[in-house]
Amino acid sequence: MPSLLQQISDIELSRRNRLVVYYIFGLAILITTYALVYNIALTHLEGVNQSIFASFEFIIQTMTTTGYGQDSDLWTHPFMFIFVSLAQLSGIAIGFFTLRVIIIPLFTRAEVNLDDRLTPKEDHVIICEYRRESAVLLDELRELGIEYVLISSSREDAKELSDDGYAAIHGSPQDADTFERASIDTARAVITDAGDANVNTILTVRSLRSDIEIITLTDDSDMQNVLLETGADSVLSPQGVLGHRLAEKAVTSFSSELTDTVELGADIEMAEVPVHQESQLVGKRIRDSAIRERTGANIIGVWIDGELQLPPDPDAVIRPNTVLLVSGGHDALEEMNDFIWPTQTTRQHEQIILAGMGEVGQAAHSVIDSAGIDVVTIDIDDHGSVDIVGDSGSEDILRDAGIENAGAVIVSLPDDSASLLTTVLARSLNRNIEILTRVNNIDATRKALSAGANYVLSVPRVSARMIARELRGEDVLAPASQIRILRVSAHPFAGSTLAESGIYEQTGCRVIATEDDSGLSTALDPQRQFTGDERMTIVGDDEAVQRFLKQFDVSETETTEQTLATSDEILD
Repeated sequence: MPSLLQQISDIELSRRNRLVVYYIFGLAILITTYALVYNIALTHLEGVNQSIFASFEFIIQTMTTTGYGQDSDLWTHPFMFIFVSLAQLSGIAIGFFTLRVIIIPLFTRAEVNLDDRLTPKEDHVIICEYRRESAVLLDELRELGIEYVLISSSREDAKELSDDGYAAIHGSPQDADTFERASIDTARAVITDAGDANVNTILTVRSLRSDIEIITLTDDSDMQNVLLETGADSVLSPQGVLGHRLAEKAVTSFSSELTDTVELGADIEMAEVPVHQESQLVGKRIRDSAIRERTGANIIGVWIDGELQLPPDPDAVIRPNTVLLVSGGHDALEEMNDFIWPTQTTRQHEQIILAGMGEVGQAAHSVIDSAGIDVVTIDIDDHGSVDIVGDSGSEDILRDAGIENAGAVIVSLPDDSASLLTTVLARSLNRNIEILTRVNNIDATRKALSAGANYVLSVPRVSARMIARELRGEDVLAPASQIRILRVSAHPFAGSTLAESGIYEQTGCRVIATEDDSGLSTALDPQRQFTGDERMTIVGDDEAVQRFLKQFDVSETETTEQTLATSDEILD
């Protein structure tokens, strides 16, 4: 266990907190010095022997101006009068300094310099004008142990993030001084999401450092070459990735082929399998589903109305938009997929309706076209690839597009309220249609699922995953996955059993497999004691994984992550 001194030395203080610590330490030294000098001078110059504590009390009275004259009849030497006067003046000065630097900022709404809240940074990432729910990205970076400084041109946004504990400062990303305040000299990368100001920001960064990595986000794929030529090392288009993923999910909804599996070991895989509207499992409790008996696959979790249950409640009722998280051999998963698939060979006409033809819609359109599936597009603006001009939030427009006979609809509208309305209308007009929805606010994800969507992706989550993948330089995070899988060392749990570990109770994550010299096993004995040499496979949603990494001392080198769709599949 680390010593108290080691724990104190490991504490990182912001500039402001360091100033407060220096101030308190310096004030203590000054008062002690004054008390010693006064006591010694009183003894040698006035011949008065006085307790050091009495001298200390006199100095406090003098510096705080709460008492005068207590010892005045003892003084005859000029030094004593000069020294006492100096103590009085310094006490007044320190009082004003304390009021301005500490008291006023603590108890009033006085303007605070956000730079003073930053801890020392090195090998960090500078984020400029992030426009996609900053907290989602910053939480992702914090989870991965990546230091950062966020620059916002909005003083209000910067202060709000800083007040919430994030490393944020106010400034213009087109100003070199702002980057110097963010310690660009020791930074590892710059992320810019400044829209039309991306070019200006890139040029500013390059004028300061030619060797730093620059990652640029854009919603306009036509700008990619321009940004690369300006000096960006990589250009990410989250809208395009999201559109591709939604379209891939829509296309696979016409096939019973099992996709997006993750290999846990030599003979064990895991997959997310959505339950279709017409599946024979709809309306049954999980305990009555007979999936294990019929297929050999295990249900280790379920998504019901956007809520992940790990482990699943045996009495939970399987609904049309339920997603089963299952594990087993490849043959078992294939058999299970066939088992829960609708008995009809053709459920609907193979046609997809695409509502919204912006960046997301165009990316989705290209995937659907390549798959050779009929597509009907809707947009309020008339341009070349739009079949029906109108508002997709209108029943008449959706009927004109063939919603009642279509197999799937992709809702890729830029406004969440419009997306939710279109989702509700589509579900009311076709109970069996597959609905895939894009949302811009992460809080709208569960609303979309409640509205009837089968699959929902949020722009903030996809963007954060893409950036994290770029910074790690490896396929760690899949931008569009719903489940996080970690393989971690069991060393922190050595000597305890799975039942005693508190992993599920404290974090919401579930251990689904363990691996040692004898191989991988999904048959877990909760009373078996860990030796510390095993590796555990843990599954959970984003929040649960974050809680696990914060709660338990698992170092970054001991941790590897996977998801239910590889990043290469999504980005290609």
